[in-house]
Amino acid sequence: MQQPAHHRSPIFLALLFSVLAPTAARACFTDQPAASTVQTRTVIRKQGDDGVHTYRIPGLTTSRQGTLLAVFDLRLENSRDLPGNIDVGLIRSTDHGATWTPMQTILNFDHKEPGSSGNGVGDPAILADPRTGKIFVAALWSNGNRGWNGSGPGLLPTETGQLVLTVSDDDGVTWSAPINISATVRGRQSDWRLFFNGPGRGIALRDGTLVFAAQYREASGVPHSCLIFSRDAGTTWTVSAPAIPGTPPTSESQVAELTDGHLLLTMRDESRSGQRAWARFEWNQNHTDGTWSQHWSTVPDPTCMASLLSLPDGGLLLCNPNSAKQRTALTVRYSSDNGKTWNSGLLIDGRPCAYSCLTQLQDGRIGVLYETGDKSSVETLTFTTFPVNAVTKK
Repeated sequence: MQQPAHHRSPIFLALLFSVLAPTAARACFTDQPAASTVQTRTVIRKQGDDGVHTYRIPGLTTSRQGTLLAVFDLRLENSRDLPGNIDVGLIRSTDHGATWTPMQTILNFDHKEPGSSGNGVGDPAILADPRTGKIFVAALWSNGNRGWNGSGPGLLPTETGQLVLTVSDDDGVTWSAPINISATVRGRQSDWRLFFNGPGRGIALRDGTLVFAAQYREASGVPHSCLIFSRDAGTTWTVSAPAIPGTPPTSESQVAELTDGHLLLTMRDESRSGQRAWARFEWNQNHTDGTWSQHWSTVPDPTCMASLLSLPDGGLLLCNPNSAKQRTALTVRYSSDNGKTWNSGLLIDGRPCAYSCLTQLQDGRIGVLYETGDKSSVETLTFTTFPVNAVTKK
């Protein structure tokens, strides 16, 4: 059990983070979020539903037609990570989250295959392309012990975990068979021990480029956050350089487009610093030839996944547990300056909470799908909404 962080005054925190953040990109905030003003809170999946032991790793997006699409792990036999008997499930809502369709499985490999350790696929991220209407879901396929710890160097499914996609052309009603893009995206990087998406959601840039946050483990096992891009509506994908080639090591990340067209990446810091890691990706014509800024650290984080969302007015929202040590007190913060500073935020749920995913509904409200429960963060996937000004005016 992780111990709670000692209370620190806002003045102390401001001084501390002014030292930790680079001069060009300092960020500040207070550590007391406003009381929750969420409009709804609906459990859309709970342990045991449809015979599934545990639902985890939420992804959420809004399609061109305004449909909400939620994806998640179906951890069929226990709550553990890959490898295991895990599929990717999806539910849809055409009424802004008031009601949801029955669950469907959209990624599934034969768990009875000998030596496959459950043949699991999980950690999904979902992306809606507003130009074509296509929906993409990326996930990690583990054939055998090919999850985070079991993957080795190589490109084959028998050597390392695989990055797979499934695609829908009908607003998420039906889905393609798995498309394995692992080897083509990685190219000659056969020495990497693992390469896959960052869970949550991908984005479509204003110029039509599709982007997923991603991560890999180098030959030594050290993890790095990066991005993958498609400039041809998802037919081919390329990988960027790591956001932080040195330290700290980073893994699960999420990306947002900034007002100037460049990208902001928020990353899980595997050094257990108690803060999120950040970097800015600047590019001209070719995304893979872009340049990463010097990284910085700010906003409390208990080494957890977080969600990042661009708003139409150019503002940004960040959702993560408001603690340096414990996965609790899910909070949404707002930035009006491309992520340099963040406000104190809006408390979404004070209970144990972990992974989350933000989207903007067609009616303008913000939706959050997140892990929570009364005793632990893995008991339910809960959906909640709130008006944008509930966080932007704090």
